[in-house]
Amino acid sequence: MLRILQFLYRIRAFILFVFLEVAAVWMIVSNNSPQGAAFFNSSNALVGSVLKKQADVVQFFSLADANEALTAENAEILQKLQLFQVKPDSITFTLDSALTATYQFKGARVIGSSLRYSQNYLTLNKGSKHGIKPGMGIFNPEGVVGRVKSVSENYAVAFSLLNTGLMVSSKIKSSDVFGSVQWDGKNSSEARLLFVPRHVKAQEGDTVITSGFNAVFPEGILIGVISKVAPDAKDPNYLDLTVKLNTDFSKVNYVYLVENTQFTELDSLYRQSEISNEY
Repeated sequence: MLRILQFLYRIRAFILFVFLEVAAVWMIVSNNSPQGAAFFNSSNALVGSVLKKQADVVQFFSLADANEALTAENAEILQKLQLFQVKPDSITFTLDSALTATYQFKGARVIGSSLRYSQNYLTLNKGSKHGIKPGMGIFNPEGVVGRVKSVSENYAVAFSLLNTGLMVSSKIKSSDVFGSVQWDGKNSSEARLLFVPRHVKAQEGDTVITSGFNAVFPEGILIGVISKVAPDAKDPNYLDLTVKLNTDFSKVNYVYLVENTQFTELDSLYRQSEISNEY
């Protein structure tokens, strides 16, 4: 305490100077309207700027919660839109409900992922108590992301499209010719569109989307565009098509999960028929 008093005593002249300056400024501002207005305007601008910066910081740290809420809301909207996008049958009688695939959508946040393996994965912050189930398809506004592999109560692990063991039933949008998209373990921005017959006139720039033929993804979710067309060196009956993936897997944060409510029935039927369905 003695040292503090000694320090204040040594700078007593500076303290007196600051006090007199503040008093002089206050007297000028209080007794002169132009100077007073200028002072208060400047102080208000300073305080406003500080408050704005504070609000920006608070808003930044609340973005994660806001994005997660928006993802859940968008999932509900997607489910409602699905009701209006079912393609009518070519015949006139009403389709039986067993022939109409029903999809349900949920939102989740990616809390872990990998890119450097041949079988890459995603970890989601939702699990069984949120309605997440193995086999659900995963996508985001850019396109297909992957498929849920296993779940716990609060989390889920999924294979991303960058997984050599995952195949997605797909088709070329312009011609409706279908095949299967599979990653070859090389470039994280490219995959292969397999089983497209050689006589098909595929062109660079053609859009590739999900076909809706399997029990995971509805039709029409974007996968990418064809970037290279060549004959298949291994099988002359097919083309070797390279697809530039639309999803940037290094930036996947929020995703949608889609469940086909008839998945269990379809999967059981495929197993009974000894048919290998492409997931």
